Amino acid sequence: MEQFLKVGVITSTHGIKGEVKVYPTTDEPERFRTIRRVYLQTKTERLDLEVQGVKFFKQFAILKFKGIDSINDVEKYKGCELYVSREHAVPLKENEYYIADLIGMEVCLEDGKKLGVLKDVIETGANDVYSVDTKNYGEVLIPAIRQCIIKVEVEAGKMTVRLLPGLIDYEGGSEDEDM
Repeated sequence: MEQFLKVGVITSTHGIKGEVKVYPTTDEPERFRTIRRVYLQTKTERLDLEVQGVKFFKQFAILKFKGIDSINDVEKYKGCELYVSREHAVPLKENEYYIADLIGMEVCLEDGKKLGVLKDVIETGANDVYSVDTKNYGEVLIPAIRQCIIKVEVEAGKMTVRLLPGLIDYEGGSEDEDM
């Protein structure tokens, strides 16, 4: 499991005093009000930064980091991702999962046959959709609804699904064969 969870991406600078405009990648953008520490991932390192101030503008969070007081100091961080440690992540409710824990999971059908690997989670508003990379069917999109998601085992890295009729042409078969 990932020890750091992505909460946003720096899109640009804001003003001249070292503030950055962040596009939130979390379900709860308001959580930025309580974040005190973030980890900024550059191409070569992960920086531990203390959040000194937070405000909001449209769909963005405007963050000010302690010790960074100039536009020149933050300009190089455009496009960088921000993370929080798992221990400071928003607690999950029942049947909720961190996207970072789902990506890379082995996806199997109810009969035990491996369907593929979960490669992306698409947030649609109504419900998430899981993009599964399969050997024989290419990308298969599975709605994240109770009728389709039978079991999620985060520690084991495995998800069991039931495919809706017509999603792919599958009649069942050998457990040894990958789809």
